[in-house]
Amino acid sequence: MKTVILAGGFGKRLKPLTDTKPKPMIEVLNIPIIEWQVRWLRRFGLKDFVICAGYMKEMIVDHIGNGARFDSRIEYSFEEKALGTGGALLNSKELLSNQDSFFVLNGDVLTELDPNRLLNSANSNVLAVVPLRSPFGVVELDENSKVRGFIEKPEISDKWINAGLYRFTQEVFSYLPQEGNIEITALPGLAKDGKLKAVRYKGIFWRSIDSHKDIEEASKEIREAKLL
Repeated sequence: MKTVILAGGFGKRLKPLTDTKPKPMIEVLNIPIIEWQVRWLRRFGLKDFVICAGYMKEMIVDHIGNGARFDSRIEYSFEEKALGTGGALLNSKELLSNQDSFFVLNGDVLTELDPNRLLNSANSNVLAVVPLRSPFGVVELDENSKVRGFIEKPEISDKWINAGLYRFTQEVFSYLPQEGNIEITALPGLAKDGKLKAVRYKGIFWRSIDSHKDIEEASKEIREAKLL
């Protein structure tokens, strides 16, 4: 079963780092994001990858190569202009033609979640979701507004966010645009047609690297979770 890694973005919010390297090559604890991803997925038995690359794609190819040093097989789908996550996945369709279903991963996600749980769903199109984490510390009050304590950036247990990992079947290609993002096109379309299910993950490390602060916080969390 193949895993598509969507690694073609510019990473504008990570400038000036992304002036000289693509976002998937940004290092967290001296390891590029995309290498973290390949090593994580290998731990769960996944070894066939399609990397969708665009911006400064040569740096990704030079570092990852054909996957041999990761005991993996890696193919590439290149985009000559930015296509968005949906367009990039559509662009890789030929490399996935022999797959009944496949994983798709955003190229800025670091996590320890078990992707194989998505295979247990009866619905073939599935996304992983994690609890929303508050960007702020929360003040706990009793019924008399007395401060009971403080919780630093807690998870909000009844709200869920897209974890950037999917399992799709071939039918997803009919929902994808030539240019545009999966989150704006395919996911709402599949949900509207009742063809999308979520698998919830709790109590695991998950971080999307969107800012300089995310790099710092992810480094701390990886050390604490002993994922090195």
